[in-house]
Amino acid sequence: MDKCGSAMEFLENKNILITGATGFLAKSIFGGENLEGSTKCQETLFTVKSSKRDDSFGTQLIEKCIILIVKVIGKDLFQVLKKMWGGDFDTLISEKVCLVPGEVSLSEMGLKDSNLVAEMKNQVELIVNLAATTKFDERYDVAVGTNTLGVKHVISFAKQCPNLKLLVHISTGERGGLILETPYKLGESLNDIQGLDIATEQRVAEEKFKQLEESGASKEAITSAMKGLGLERAKMYGWPNVYVFTKAMGEMVINDVKNNLPVIIIRPTIVTRPSTVILLDMLQVTVGYATGKLTCFLAGITAIIDLVPADMVVNTIIMAMVAYELKPSNKTIYHVGSSARNSMRYIDFQRFNYQYFTKKPWINKDGDAVKVEKVTVFNNMTSFQKYMNIRYLVFLKGLEFANKVFCHSFQDKYNDMKKKINFVMRLIQLYRPYLFFNTIFDDTNAERLRMDIQKKDRETETFLLDPKEINWEDYFMNIHFPGLVKYVFK
Repeated sequence: MDKCGSAMEFLENKNILITGATGFLAKSIFGGENLEGSTKCQETLFTVKSSKRDDSFGTQLIEKCIILIVKVIGKDLFQVLKKMWGGDFDTLISEKVCLVPGEVSLSEMGLKDSNLVAEMKNQVELIVNLAATTKFDERYDVAVGTNTLGVKHVISFAKQCPNLKLLVHISTGERGGLILETPYKLGESLNDIQGLDIATEQRVAEEKFKQLEESGASKEAITSAMKGLGLERAKMYGWPNVYVFTKAMGEMVINDVKNNLPVIIIRPTIVTRPSTVILLDMLQVTVGYATGKLTCFLAGITAIIDLVPADMVVNTIIMAMVAYELKPSNKTIYHVGSSARNSMRYIDFQRFNYQYFTKKPWINKDGDAVKVEKVTVFNNMTSFQKYMNIRYLVFLKGLEFANKVFCHSFQDKYNDMKKKINFVMRLIQLYRPYLFFNTIFDDTNAERLRMDIQKKDRETETFLLDPKEINWEDYFMNIHFPGLVKYVFK
């Protein structure tokens, strides 16, 4: 590379603002193996979500410093850095990291110290916007505030940074069939329904919340109603959940207000833990299966699980920044996933689980090895619904009848069982699109990026960028499952 020399040289002496610092990907960026030797970055500015209370700025800062230390620096992901730098690790962190409590859903990202804001705007050269709520059933007001309006506030802040070279926005994608690396247009829906307007969606969320508060609804009732509203609005325009809906609107905001601001968008698929670090994804399916609690599973056996290790996402973010510095391009959306080039299917996931936990069964707290069998897989909703009716709903009806006959003697048991069944069915409906996933994320731009970067810089061969390099069986058997057993199983 004539201009940057290498990816690490590109990051030298750069002041970087990362929003969503306690999030999964931010920790991967900060503690990633590929950055472990880079100490020349002047400052990495982390904004950490504030609690929106009326506490003083100083009190919030102390609280957020503690949160960052516990939730980020204290994680095992940073053991590599701690081992490398030893007693100098804390000094390195204090020199390279400036802790900034903030809230992207607020104007100026909730930053209250005017002197600090002015300093940040003057110094920041790169912004990586990772702040997001990723819950599929998040409250609508929260999701709109963070995933949609938050983007607007980050863009506004970026425009006031005279030395800014690039803003990287982390998004996602959701629609059936082939998803291209093309932008969302303002007002675009997935089902061709007209009338999608971001200002209207903001007003709908605010008015619903106000109505619930004025009616004296409890916090639990408000949360439930706002979650329901989010799902309702998402499905109205063709999205399966509030997360991907509000993230799509966030992209619409970018294309509407960025003007000449240099922006690239990274769309990861389902992000797992790093492919070379024994600290892995907490898939509850595996936990339930290995502990003997999961005996059946709903999924399209040939459906795709579009997974991507976190380090591949981080590497793509870095390389996309380097490529843009070398040659600004209109190819500014990159998909990072495996469905186009090295897809894994649910049948593979089922096989890996069975192979691993028959050879290395989980030992429970009593010291007994939990024996697992092959799970019953329901390949469609009809067969699963039939199973639920026979196994649980008939018994629930009987319990309801007995409860009435015996003067509500079984009320608590009935309520508990009904709550659990409703919870399971709600999760099934929420995750149904991903259980029968038929989507391919086109990664033409990402592949071109990989090829261009590797031609210009041989050092990037140490960066995991190509999904074809992933051996899924090796990943699950030697990294994923051992990591779950070590860090997740109780």
